[in-house]
Amino acid sequence: MDSKLYTQPDTPLDPAATPTPSLRETVYAQLRTAVLDGEFGPRERLAEMRLAARFGVSRTPVREALARLLADGLIERGDGGFFVTIPNLTQLKDFYELRVTLELRGIARSIEDPAVRHDPTVIAAELERWYAMRENPPEPDPRFVVQDELFHAELSRASGNPALTDALVTVSERIRRVRMYDFLTRDRVETTIAEHIEIMELVRDGRLDEGYRALHAHVGDSMAVVLERAQRAMTQMALHAHRL
Repeated sequence: MDSKLYTQPDTPLDPAATPTPSLRETVYAQLRTAVLDGEFGPRERLAEMRLAARFGVSRTPVREALARLLADGLIERGDGGFFVTIPNLTQLKDFYELRVTLELRGIARSIEDPAVRHDPTVIAAELERWYAMRENPPEPDPRFVVQDELFHAELSRASGNPALTDALVTVSERIRRVRMYDFLTRDRVETTIAEHIEIMELVRDGRLDEGYRALHAHVGDSMAVVLERAQRAMTQMALHAHRL
């Protein structure tokens, strides 16, 4: 994906300034977003000098941001510098499997303990968002993956276990770079919208067993399905990268 899509800060940061905690955090946050949103190609080197010029800062906060992204597992060292981490098929399968486990746990804990109830305010707000998308479906776009991740994070958050949601968000980010290529067709986007609404309505109505089954089918009801989706996403990413 063309890195020119990145939007620079409205006000360039002073390159001569001594990096402050807020400056370091700003550069890290903006670079992290650019990496997660696929704004760097799979073979594009994350060069300190070029990134420093883009952000309007010295190389020091860029170097620190790269070190943190390396620790996050979002970038890796390669020949000549840093590159965005692209999970291989085995890693991707493992991440998908973990994602399925975390997704289902949010509803399972409510089934196991009737005292655990999904937050109706969170559910209602998320349903309204997806009803609006059903009325005016967005165009197919890799960045639709962000809307998809938000749905799953909000469904998890509604179940009342913040640690579970944090873990889900983390694993979703690790596979976003590949999953984003799963939303390149209109039918895929529209199917996702319909399935999200079905799952949320079932949870809202207390039909948790049905909601669990619907969510399981949505994210992968067998390892064969999980592997097939991982392979398909990897293929789409490779095809997309070939066109760059």
